[in-house]
Amino acid sequence: MSLTSQIESILFVASKPLSARQIAKALGQKTVDVESALEDLKARYNQTASGLRILHEGENYQMATDPDNSAAVDLFIKDEAAGELTKPQLETLTVIAYRGPITRPELEQIRGVNCAIILRNLLMRGLIDENEDQEKPLPVYSLSMEALRHLGVSSASELPDYSTLHKHEHLENTLNITEQQS
Repeated sequence: MSLTSQIESILFVASKPLSARQIAKALGQKTVDVESALEDLKARYNQTASGLRILHEGENYQMATDPDNSAAVDLFIKDEAAGELTKPQLETLTVIAYRGPITRPELEQIRGVNCAIILRNLLMRGLIDENEDQEKPLPVYSLSMEALRHLGVSSASELPDYSTLHKHEHLENTLNITEQQS
């Protein structure tokens, strides 16, 4: 798999701008090589025929939609946000509610599937928050105030069986096995 392809995938799933240095560190590559690949991606996407753009501001890069398509994207997002949550979205939201704050890899270990798109959708709907955690190198996800309001609780700890499920033995074992393998 080419470096450009790997970077393209990372930019696609990233929920925030990334520096070439961050990408290089994650992939174990030289920053100069990542910067070159980013320029290739900019040349590929930043043209009239593409619906995507590679944004570059200062040291940061992010994949985004073409601003000319904003009306179509807005219609889709409104329809998507107004619809009911899918079963995978509900499962993900439940894990975040009972295990949060939780990183994406921890969430994916529990669910057994990639959760990048689901997380992005839940963020767009305002049901979860993404925050930095001093103890973890990755962002952590937790229920938003909006989600708590919809659930009629003031804290996730007020959810039914929270104390039992928050530190459930099976989940603890699953996450501990993953940590030991890292």
